[in-house]
Amino acid sequence: MSEALHHYATDRSRVGEPLAGAHSGAAGGAACGDLVGVSLRLEAGRLAGLRTSARGCAAARAAIAATAELADGATLAEAALIGAGSIEAELGGLTAVGRHAADLACDALHRALGAAALSGESLLGPGGHGERVLVATSGGVDSAVALHLERAGGAEAFAVTLELWSDPANDGEHSCCSPEAVRLARSVAHGMGVPHLTLDLRERFRRGVVEPFLAGYAAGTTPNPCVTCNGRVRLEPMIDLAARLGAAGLATGHYARVADDGQGPLLAAAADPAKDQGYMLAGLAPDLLGRLRFPLGGLRKPEVRRIAAEAGISVASRPESQDLCFLAGEGKAGFLRRHAGLGERSGEIVDRRGRRLGRHGGHHNFTVGQRRGIGLGGPKPLYVLATDAAANRVVVGPAAELEDDLVPLRDPVLHRRAEAVDAIRLRYRAAAMPCRLQAGPEGWTAALSRPERRAAPGQTAVLYAGELVVGHAVIGAPAVD
Repeated sequence: MSEALHHYATDRSRVGEPLAGAHSGAAGGAACGDLVGVSLRLEAGRLAGLRTSARGCAAARAAIAATAELADGATLAEAALIGAGSIEAELGGLTAVGRHAADLACDALHRALGAAALSGESLLGPGGHGERVLVATSGGVDSAVALHLERAGGAEAFAVTLELWSDPANDGEHSCCSPEAVRLARSVAHGMGVPHLTLDLRERFRRGVVEPFLAGYAAGTTPNPCVTCNGRVRLEPMIDLAARLGAAGLATGHYARVADDGQGPLLAAAADPAKDQGYMLAGLAPDLLGRLRFPLGGLRKPEVRRIAAEAGISVASRPESQDLCFLAGEGKAGFLRRHAGLGERSGEIVDRRGRRLGRHGGHHNFTVGQRRGIGLGGPKPLYVLATDAAANRVVVGPAAELEDDLVPLRDPVLHRRAEAVDAIRLRYRAAAMPCRLQAGPEGWTAALSRPERRAAPGQTAVLYAGELVVGHAVIGAPAVD
């Protein structure tokens, strides 16, 4: 055992119960046998009154003690720059086992910093040397380049990553919001010399995104969790954090732009139509848009990759993460089975006249417009026209029966007059099509300029006036005779 490691392994100067008003974080547990924790108070933008706890090997005790030594009295920015490498250096180098302990101590510190960041307290005053900006980072190339561009423009940057989902069945390496993604994003930010904070929003994500997703499939609809997540769960807490950090706003790696039509900010199309994420961001309220910036809005994906490579960003060639982060590595069927009890449940496949054509294993495995997996032969391909959750029945028919020029809409949110809407986008990977909104006794309907293949009930319809997003709604279920 090195002299530094021995010193910290026996250092009990900060061991004790958390002080009043402290924010705490812990890491480790039964899997490795080591559990470390740290609690801290923020006073005028500095860490004060740190207390630690440790259970396990000497390396774990040493790592958390060294972390407290590094962090005590540091500014928030200095503490948010502490990584596992800093802890290892303080301990004079570590074995592979010791590095694991440094990772745990680093996680504990950053969870405590994240608890402080979520506390609602004012964290920092306005930046003293130019504009300060908070940048949402996921460990992917887009957010890394957004961070790089903000710094290149002279901003004092903080990085933030959300931990939204942690599940042993999940593939954390291919998820944008797992514990593994948090560590990667922290490493990318630290590699640029940028302080990094983590917000643990797992409970908020479960309530606001995962539970409605499960309920939607149980009810026979096909919900769009990413629109809900961006609009209500993810971005608002980060925008709030930006304000409490004294930052001018929040920057993200989304491909979108903000434009003002004279009545306030609205989403506008990105320069790269293949990457435009206005659909996924449609749930954002205009008052939040005024505090957002999109550095990639005028760039195309190859340009972003080139900028990352030229800047030496470590994730320049990293593949993109899966959109539905909580399904990564498991897939929808397994997730629904484990979390909603939606397993095999035999039901009827019928045509529009109710004639029985075959059997299926559960209505939740089908969505309107689906062709594969129906398991029926015939002279023409069959598509899902509707699902009936109560009867566990799936209605199928030829492609022509999917076409309609009226789209029923539920829960519309309009940022401009209904008369201003001239186009609608029914799918993320589809172009907007001309339409007009009309109100009737059954609610709102979008009248399309020509019949189109029906979109799945529960999906999001995004409403446009020209290239500006002026509202959104949930696609309802049409009557099937």
